[in-house]
Amino acid sequence: MHHVTRRRPILVIGALAAFALLGGSTGRGQQLRSDAAPTFTKDVAPILQRSCQNCHRPDGVAPMPLTTYEEVRPWARAIKTRTGLGPRAGLMPPWFIEKDVGIQKYKNDFSLSAEEIARIAQWADAGAPRGNPGDMPPPRQFDDASRWLIGEPDLILRSPEVTVKATAPDWWGLLPSVPTGLTEDRYIAAVQVREVNDIPNGGAGGTVGGRFVFHHMNYAAEVPGADADVEFPGTGPSAISIPTHEVGRNVDTFDPEAGLLLAAGSHLVFRTAHLHSPGRETNAHLEFGFKFHQKGYKPTKKFLRGGLGNGANIDIRPNTPNQTFHAYRVLEEHTKIIAFEPHLHAPGARMCLEAIWGSLIQTLSCAGYDHNWVRIYFYEDDAAPLLPKGTILHLIGTVDTSPANKNVSDTRNWQGAGQRSVSNMFLDLGLSIQLTEDEFQQEMAKRREKLRLSRNDVVIGCPLCNLPRPPAAAAGR
Repeated sequence: MHHVTRRRPILVIGALAAFALLGGSTGRGQQLRSDAAPTFTKDVAPILQRSCQNCHRPDGVAPMPLTTYEEVRPWARAIKTRTGLGPRAGLMPPWFIEKDVGIQKYKNDFSLSAEEIARIAQWADAGAPRGNPGDMPPPRQFDDASRWLIGEPDLILRSPEVTVKATAPDWWGLLPSVPTGLTEDRYIAAVQVREVNDIPNGGAGGTVGGRFVFHHMNYAAEVPGADADVEFPGTGPSAISIPTHEVGRNVDTFDPEAGLLLAAGSHLVFRTAHLHSPGRETNAHLEFGFKFHQKGYKPTKKFLRGGLGNGANIDIRPNTPNQTFHAYRVLEEHTKIIAFEPHLHAPGARMCLEAIWGSLIQTLSCAGYDHNWVRIYFYEDDAAPLLPKGTILHLIGTVDTSPANKNVSDTRNWQGAGQRSVSNMFLDLGLSIQLTEDEFQQEMAKRREKLRLSRNDVVIGCPLCNLPRPPAAAAGR
């Protein structure tokens, strides 16, 4: 579905929910039936296989497997409840994009359709019938390789081991760097970070991100030497910042034309680690899997990290829902936004990103927020916002310190800015690419051709896409 309308912006309307952890196939499976009562074998099992069993399987990280009828039947009512929550904390799967506003095309979207949510509810309300065993799809096959969602990495690095006590408070600080071992420059196409710990399956505690002890890790790559900043590692002239790892985060992929350099002789520098206890003493480390571009690859576009927001001056009142924060930034260059990544802490409830161009205000994305699952949402290539320089980005965040937000440990406390979960942040850490004038015009021309746009069409996220290429730009091709 393209976000194009004739004469006025389109709002793609739907509903958001699913029951998945960390994602699965993006396909929607066979068409759901409307002429018969739903059954497990015909209707529910295909949904679970697609969107749940990456984690809900024997030896998976989820608290219970959901691979057979006998395993699923006791959880039927809970599945109905969790898939029907809408884009807010507690939803399964942890995919919180609101489907009634903004861009609706994202990579690896494992959410359920409104019809699928309704069928699950109907199935649970009918007593969760098994159905015809002959309708049951073949079981999914899992192997160790499936745990690397990027495929087998070209390079795997490991952080230092940490031990977190059962009653330890949140900790934030530096860990020793590790050498990459590279003898030549390589450009990163994708990176996946996963935590390895000794928490037994089903043994997670009740804290935020209770299956893991690393809530997030800010890290960079830097070549040791005279230009390295000793006091603030990973910030010297040779350092490159890699997207932050966060609990529940999905894979980071970079635009094919804007790979990220991992230099020969560089070290991974762990600038800030945020650790919390899952309620039991735990040993853990992170594994960093890198997929590289082919040797000889050179990027043609400049990769940019996000950072729109306010990480310093935050005033969050206790016992108060629907507190709203705002931040603005004027784009100094033409920009293609690759990904939207809301980042708040425990009180976080919602975040929206708007683009303001003259009198035109467009909502690009809105997402609920759950501090247990910090997601990054990558736009499909033909839906990624293409914004001219001078555009004002407007970030709106909403927090909830009322008892309704179960992520807040004590609703009586005021919160300011800080690294720990009991403090807060208000940031969009999304990814973008800086474009030259010619690159910007070429990107819009491709969008016009694919979407067959006329001057009367408006595209969310591309305020100039309905205009013809300027003669001066066309002559310079």
